[in-house]
Amino acid sequence: MIRVGVVGAAGRMGAAVCDAVAADPQLDLVAAFDPHGGSNAVIEIATDLDSFVEAEVDVAIDFTFLEAARVNLDWLATNGIHAVVGTTGFTDDDLNRLRSRFTSSNCLIAPNFAITAVLMMRLSELAAPFFDTVEIIELHHDNKVDAPSGTAMMTAERIAASSGDWADDPTTIEVVPGVRGGSGPGGIPMHAVRMRGMVAHQEVIFGAEGQTLTLRQDSYDRSSFMPGVILAVKNISTLPGLTLGLDALLDV
Repeated sequence: MIRVGVVGAAGRMGAAVCDAVAADPQLDLVAAFDPHGGSNAVIEIATDLDSFVEAEVDVAIDFTFLEAARVNLDWLATNGIHAVVGTTGFTDDDLNRLRSRFTSSNCLIAPNFAITAVLMMRLSELAAPFFDTVEIIELHHDNKVDAPSGTAMMTAERIAASSGDWADDPTTIEVVPGVRGGSGPGGIPMHAVRMRGMVAHQEVIFGAEGQTLTLRQDSYDRSSFMPGVILAVKNISTLPGLTLGLDALLDV
């Protein structure tokens, strides 16, 4: 039985994670933390991370925000607790520091735990060399504060690593400044939509002479992330140090 603690348990995602962990017969939800305390349907929420040590947590799950996650992960590394992280926005300096910190326990950071999102990124990587142009459109709920999303950034990085042979953008006049979006890794155009009613969605549109290919992934509910989270929790002990993304666990 793997003993699990959930960081940020008072939020919507934290509550969904608590429910998913509690429902799995191989996992034992023994602790939950949020600086504001409270409770959800399955567990009382502590206001101090020291509760994770008292509960002998093996794996902590963090879906918070960047500034908090930096502090949380330092604490988890110091206390030898594995970390499964859905928080996004980490810089290269952050990742290098985490590599040096997680030596007695492991850390997996994934920009998206939906299996369909992992497949979408992999298929984009495979398609890239066959096209002349590509653009990424990511669409999220209106409470998401960072743009572009971590999923979009990782998608662009993987496409750019697969191909750098893209046609030049013909646009010379922007009637509305910024209408062509931002320039992401490899110069790939990226567009971010923030809209009430959405959860997490992404389109990658490839174009070549006379044809296009659109790869789209949709998460309509936070439950879509839970199979990936549970998979990571059950296997984090086999992934030494820092791991980025779920790919290592899906063999794609």
